Amino acid sequence: MAKEIWLNLPVKDLKKSKEFFSKLGFSFHPRHENSEDAAGLIVGEKNFMIMLFPEATFKSFTRNEITDTSLSTEVLLSIDAESREAVDEIVIKAEQAGGIIHSKPEGKGWLYGCVFADLDGHRWNVLYMDMSMMPTH
Repeated sequence: MAKEIWLNLPVKDLKKSKEFFSKLGFSFHPRHENSEDAAGLIVGEKNFMIMLFPEATFKSFTRNEITDTSLSTEVLLSIDAESREAVDEIVIKAEQAGGIIHSKPEGKGWLYGCVFADLDGHRWNVLYMDMSMMPTH
């Protein structure tokens, strides 16, 4: 049985991507600390790892072209925020770091969120879910 799962994403400039995600408050696995070929972006309390690879490296093991994220979406990465304020904060940080905001924070009731794209156009869905207010039917 599988022991772990991680996601691999191609990036145009690994150093700039690391700077972008650092500005959003993410950390990186120390295993790849000095690597120019990979970075392990850590997400959430369970330490889900998203591996960032330069596009040439990514193509070398996928043997496929890289999706043009200006024309299509290859994946929507959804992350859970601690509060509505945390959603607001991450969207501000993403925009200030050079990301593109596709939907400003919005919602009512139990669900509140937004969508932004990172420097490479990968889309991130940031959600706060107040389960105490979730409809039961």
